[in-house]
Amino acid sequence: MQEPTVAISGRGEERLRSGHLWIYRSDVTGVRAAGGDTVRVESARGRPLGHALFSDRSQIALRMLATGDRPADLALWRERLRAAVAFRAGLHIDATAYRLVNGEGDLLPSFVVDRYGDFLVVQALSQGVDRLQADLTRVLVEELQPHGIIARNDSRVRALEGLPVAVQVLHGEVPKSVVVRDGDVEFDVDLWQGQKTGLFLDQRENRDAAAGYAHGRLLDCFSYNGAFALRLGKRCTEVIAVDISEDAVARIRANAARNHVAIDARVANVFDELRRLEREGEHFDTIVLDPPAFAKNRASVDRALAGYKEINLRALKLLSPGGYLVTCSCSYHVDEAMLGQVVYDAAQDARTPVNVVEKRMQSRDHPVLLGVPETYYLKCFILRRLA
Repeated sequence: MQEPTVAISGRGEERLRSGHLWIYRSDVTGVRAAGGDTVRVESARGRPLGHALFSDRSQIALRMLATGDRPADLALWRERLRAAVAFRAGLHIDATAYRLVNGEGDLLPSFVVDRYGDFLVVQALSQGVDRLQADLTRVLVEELQPHGIIARNDSRVRALEGLPVAVQVLHGEVPKSVVVRDGDVEFDVDLWQGQKTGLFLDQRENRDAAAGYAHGRLLDCFSYNGAFALRLGKRCTEVIAVDISEDAVARIRANAARNHVAIDARVANVFDELRRLEREGEHFDTIVLDPPAFAKNRASVDRALAGYKEINLRALKLLSPGGYLVTCSCSYHVDEAMLGQVVYDAAQDARTPVNVVEKRMQSRDHPVLLGVPETYYLKCFILRRLA
């Protein structure tokens, strides 16, 4: 039986040589494969280049698994899974919830695995990984012996692959929620419906860093389940957390009670609440801005930048001299330079001089692969108001 094969253009070859793992549909010159196949990738002249996952629906047609003659079999997946797990063990993470496999960042493209205590949450974000899901589940069970594995295949990315959206148990039993620890904070996590896979694991190290500066009155905006508020709140005299979701605010209150942290959790539109607080002459010593991705695509960047500037401008006006602003963007299309310019413009308009104390990114269990800029998506600035 002939091996499934996809040929790519010279431009596609250049992309591979640059270290990127993705080949777009526009650089595919020939296909002898079906969607979801693991394929041999060839040059336009038939020279073998490696193996990849193939999608017949997404604009990302190929996700490279191996170059040269290395077969992209289950042994390769197992080897890289072991390497990913060993890397996390070496980080000595002070938490029972963290990312085990970060897709392209671990050379396992479109495959995500998060650990929540004795349970694993997986995401299959391409046709190829969806096809391999049963095999990969078996590998995870053999290597990690979890009590249960749940597939959170409800990401909108799957629609671009022509895949159904679903949440299903793949192994064992998975409860509605589990209790996990992040440092000295406990969370009751909804593994079935919580945002992402349950928690924003990529902000863990930024929360730790911000805690070193937190003091006085704390305002946590776009708080979701209160992770920043809970981590920083133990160092502050008053904590206000704001989120537009009633369900999220209910979870903040429950997590606050669990951790014995007093939090004034409010259901409100953050943009409106920041304006209201400014009108009322409020001031805070520590402010966190951790909004959802304002820029889902390139076409929305200008509007996103206006949104980021608005919230940073309002926050800087509310910040007391000597206070700290922790401002974040998880929009890949808004890079670090763009966010820095937005913060500068906001500070100029607010007539507020600020220091950049730290520039940070996603936690180390979400590694960035050089050559694949899409893996660097989370930017975090810690700023200090001077006067």
